[in-house]
Amino acid sequence: MKVLAIESSAVTASVAIMTEDTLIAEYTINYKKTHSQTLLPMIDEICRMTETDVSDIDIVAVSDGPGSFTGLRIGAATGKGIALAKDKPMVAVPTLEAMAYNLMGDKRLICPVMDARRQHLYSGLYRFDAEKLEIIHEQCLISYQELVDMLNAQNEEVVFVGDGIDVAGDYIKDNLKCRYSFSKPHIKTQRASSVALAAIYMAQEGKTINSDLMKPDYLRPSQAEREHNK
Repeated sequence: MKVLAIESSAVTASVAIMTEDTLIAEYTINYKKTHSQTLLPMIDEICRMTETDVSDIDIVAVSDGPGSFTGLRIGAATGKGIALAKDKPMVAVPTLEAMAYNLMGDKRLICPVMDARRQHLYSGLYRFDAEKLEIIHEQCLISYQELVDMLNAQNEEVVFVGDGIDVAGDYIKDNLKCRYSFSKPHIKTQRASSVALAAIYMAQEGKTINSDLMKPDYLRPSQAEREHNK
């Protein structure tokens, strides 16, 4: 099974080609460029460098949220375009589950955190039983205080991963009572290889979809929708 994975849920743009046992290529940029500028050239480049024809891809996997509304839309549209053109199935990978795969094999409780602004985070709780990801708490929109309260009630050693560390780190340090650590920079940000790995396990469980069903999971309405509903 050969997977093309796309990650564009935040500032980081990342694409990867992966099989069950080999990461063939991964191209990641964490810089101030728009995903509309970077994603297609990055996909073209890894396909060229690995002599991969997109027709040889078995599955197109996309990190489907939560995260940046614009980034998620661009990633979904890019993946859908490729899948539709080549008649390939897709896997919609929850972004926070993919982030947990950055720490696959870690025996601690894993808490991915993404900045959702206004003292809120996108987060979830996970742990690995061997290679199987267990969902302790589904991904959600949560306040700093609610997350810390939940972790204190859980009372287990926890490792954080994600850019939410940058904004909520001080609050966590001041209020979390259980043992914790923050992941290092090389595994802190979103990675397409983790999206690909999660997609492989999901595909093995039959969780593929047609491209027309691919839809980002924003977890909350957009600002425009919030203004409209006032």
